[in-house]
Amino acid sequence: MKKIGYLLLVMMAGVLVFSSCRDEETYAEQKERERNVILSFVNRDKIVLLNHDGDTLLSTAKMKVISEEEFCAHDSMTNVDDNEYVLFANTGVYMQIVRKGVGKKIQSGETKRLVCRYFEFNLMTDSLQTSDNVVYWSTNPEIMNVSNTDGVFAATFDTSINGGGAMFQSYRSTVVPSAWLLPLRYINVGRQLSSTDGIAKVRLVVPHSENHDDAKQNVYPCFYEISYQEMRE
Repeated sequence: MKKIGYLLLVMMAGVLVFSSCRDEETYAEQKERERNVILSFVNRDKIVLLNHDGDTLLSTAKMKVISEEEFCAHDSMTNVDDNEYVLFANTGVYMQIVRKGVGKKIQSGETKRLVCRYFEFNLMTDSLQTSDNVVYWSTNPEIMNVSNTDGVFAATFDTSINGGGAMFQSYRSTVVPSAWLLPLRYINVGRQLSSTDGIAKVRLVVPHSENHDDAKQNVYPCFYEISYQEMRE
């Protein structure tokens, strides 16, 4: 596997290419281009590559999109075998719950520290952009300080341990993208106590408006796979 340094170089090169091409586009045109890229991704078979050598992170068929009403009727779950994703119409985020996870949901009034592993795939450049799920970051995952206030989640990336994970090191912001908080309404967060326990894992298609500042500024969508578990104190 390539180290994250290589991935960051690829990321920066990709950003320069597509941002320079869009200097003359209006914001409305950029958003329309983004919508088209998202719809293309949703409606095609997907192979997400780790690097240009061809290592495959994920291979799935095109998505079966369900409404929020269908999602709620299915006990807030998605059928992974059918590659179901729920579309949250108010934000444009698509979500698949791969595993609901052990433990329980974060309750109103609670604050927890979560450990996350992820990969981020830039849909505009069709390439892996950042990840802490590689050897280089194996001892330094994302740590989020999360609070739930009457159903409203807020979180920051904790940089007190080894200077933060790949998300902070890549984008230099402790602000957790809003799309990363959306699954917390539906998943459980706990500790894996046995080999049969499965921590929560989700996949997200995220438009720029629900992502970090770099995506917002350059108007590009991303595909994420993220796992969540409670941090051991």
